[in-house]
Amino acid sequence: MQPNLLSRRDFLSLATLGLTGLAMRPVANIWQDLNGAEVARIATTSVSVYDKPDDESTILYQRTRDELVNIYYELTSEFGPGYNPIWYRVWRGYIHSAHLQKVKVRLNPVVETFPETGQLAEVTVPFTPTMRYNPWLKSWEPLYRLYYQSHHWVRGVDVGPDGEPWYRLQDELLEINYHARAEHFRLVQPDEFEPISPDVPAHHKRIEVSISRQEMKAYEGDKVVLECRVSTGIPGMNSPGQIKTETPIGDFYVYSKMPSKHMGNGAMTSDIEAYELPGVPWTTFFQDDGVAIHGTYWHRNYGIQMSRGCVNVPVDIARWVYRWTTPVAKPETWEQRGHGTLISVAT
Repeated sequence: MQPNLLSRRDFLSLATLGLTGLAMRPVANIWQDLNGAEVARIATTSVSVYDKPDDESTILYQRTRDELVNIYYELTSEFGPGYNPIWYRVWRGYIHSAHLQKVKVRLNPVVETFPETGQLAEVTVPFTPTMRYNPWLKSWEPLYRLYYQSHHWVRGVDVGPDGEPWYRLQDELLEINYHARAEHFRLVQPDEFEPISPDVPAHHKRIEVSISRQEMKAYEGDKVVLECRVSTGIPGMNSPGQIKTETPIGDFYVYSKMPSKHMGNGAMTSDIEAYELPGVPWTTFFQDDGVAIHGTYWHRNYGIQMSRGCVNVPVDIARWVYRWTTPVAKPETWEQRGHGTLISVAT
């Protein structure tokens, strides 16, 4: 069921509310000071800055979630850790790469018309706040932060609370509408959905995931066509009352593909520490408990178990998997179901 939408006239009226407009104006300009620098976003509650690229060295200070740090350079540390020895040189010290997301700023032209089914869009700034209008209180309320490389369905464009164009987004899980600044989104083009290796018979394709090696390989027959490190489910969290977080072992088949998936508890909240992950990109489900291969914008610690059961991969790898596996999904399809590619998960 579609929620009630505000008319364009309603938005024009609401945009004149002075306090809301003043509160939101800094959001529009916050990214203009980055000036093309190489930047990373802190993607967890806090990280430590060390005086050496070594987690046994002295901690100098902390950086907290969604702070942006300038990266002077990247290095492979002799101190490891072995599964991910990548560190970044930042002001006064070093940060391990595990919970940093490299981000860029790209503002986009605003599109005014959309297909009836909506169009997929990708966030192209470090993060963008969203707002939802409460008709009972007659006020705008903050909702999620949407992060760089996350994907969301756009249903239209309206005048936002700052008087600028904001896209009307629809959450596929909660079936609610909310708004975010339009220029912070790049519309995903149809050719980005085109199948990879469509001439290879579907039964000749398979993916193998090794939990012990934290590795994924894609095969066409006996030929490896993709190989990468992954993060599978955290083991040992299966006691009574806890959610199972281990990645299941066995042979499975892709049964659902969604280019945008809201994962988490399904709460409407502006708490940036809540377990809510709207817009998880390029999600390929292969197990009926909701286990999938998907893009990850909240860590880059591949090579060690990090997830709640899914197979975490970089966004570009998830896009490749989405396009290479069957069933084939079209650009306008929010969810494509069917008996698809074999996914084998081994210890």
